[in-house]
Amino acid sequence: MNETLQFKITPEKEATVSQYFHRQFFGKTPELTKNDVNLSGNTAIVTGSNTGIGLEVARQLLDLGLSKLVLAVRDVAKGEIARNDLLAERAGTHEIEVWSLDLGSYPSIIAFSDRAKTMERLDIVILNAGLFKVTESFNSSTGFEEAVQVNYVSTVLLLTLLLPTLKNKMQTHPARVVLVSSDTAGWVQFKPTGSILAGFKQNAKRWNMQERYGITKLLGQMFLTELSKHVPSSVVTINAANPGLCYGTGLSREGYGTVLGYIVGIFMRLIGKPVPLGARTIVHAACNFGAEVHGQYVEDGEIRP
Repeated sequence: MNETLQFKITPEKEATVSQYFHRQFFGKTPELTKNDVNLSGNTAIVTGSNTGIGLEVARQLLDLGLSKLVLAVRDVAKGEIARNDLLAERAGTHEIEVWSLDLGSYPSIIAFSDRAKTMERLDIVILNAGLFKVTESFNSSTGFEEAVQVNYVSTVLLLTLLLPTLKNKMQTHPARVVLVSSDTAGWVQFKPTGSILAGFKQNAKRWNMQERYGITKLLGQMFLTELSKHVPSSVVTINAANPGLCYGTGLSREGYGTVLGYIVGIFMRLIGKPVPLGARTIVHAACNFGAEVHGQYVEDGEIRP
């Protein structure tokens, strides 16, 4: 990780609500073109890519010339629909495959990582799949609260299992991993006592859906910061990317049909960014920058604290 990196904004200002709204309304991530980045010959995996930001990221990577794309999805049938839509939108020799991945199941994650070992090359992995839980519930096989299970535990397990493949399949440049994060990581009042993970197998004293979502993203950032100290940027470059709040992603789908869900939907539409704009930052994190982005946080197409 580059300890001497200079930011245009302080961490304290980055985390303010006023700066959040400034990013939402005025943040303009520049669009990358083939003149900036050409991904011809490259292979990428995008999780949670049959809808929302994941699908849009996949679309933008293909527009940059990506040769092979793996849509990692829980519902293969919906993944096939997304695949057909992507192929219908463009002419060319893009190869798109749909692979099953259930982040609520360790066997599914292990099977997915084993399948990745058979790939000829792997250049980019974007860990986008996630949950925003309106109500508290627990994974029946692991005992973890579901948002923590999917957004953190399973996601970093998949990342860890894919690292050897990324190293072994490296071509002329370091592979790149992007962990999709959120502004909300900087707002949580996280004060764990005892074992951090064990605490997420118990009912919260007071359930707060926004706080829990932010904690899952904070844990991911903490893991990434530590991991980047042990993985050379010359082999795999790892970073986090914040697309901001975007409307039309399906992230709040658990609240559909409820009064709370209706209110959240109005809020998201009023201040949310369009999905293509939010996806651009993830694409920047995936194929822009050099070694300086290792262990860092990308937002609005820039490296931020």
